[in-house]
Amino acid sequence: MKIESRTVGDIHVLDCRGKITAGDDTQVIRNTVSGILKSGGKKIVLNLADVPYIDSSGIGELVHTYNTLAGRGGQLKLLNLTKRIHESLSIMKLLLVFQVYDSEQATVAGFS
Repeated sequence: MKIESRTVGDIHVLDCRGKITAGDDTQVIRNTVSGILKSGGKKIVLNLADVPYIDSSGIGELVHTYNTLAGRGGQLKLLNLTKRIHESLSIMKLLLVFQVYDSEQATVAGFS
């Protein structure tokens, strides 16, 4: 899994590519978010348009990232979920936790 990071104002958009599974993939997310937090960033968007699959460890990492940001006064939003990921999060009732968007413009506007 690879992440390309870019900023839109004070919002960090992480364009994720590849599967998010146990091991190195989840560590990539954790390290990237940790770096953003260390630099003072608190608003993060995970763009999952190019993520074809996420396993339970990957979903656990999304929850961990959400909790880490919330604990530090930050926010995490998800963008462009594939049908498969949307269904997985729905089954686990996590769509009640995460704010999910279909357009980057709406996601950016959703930050307070």
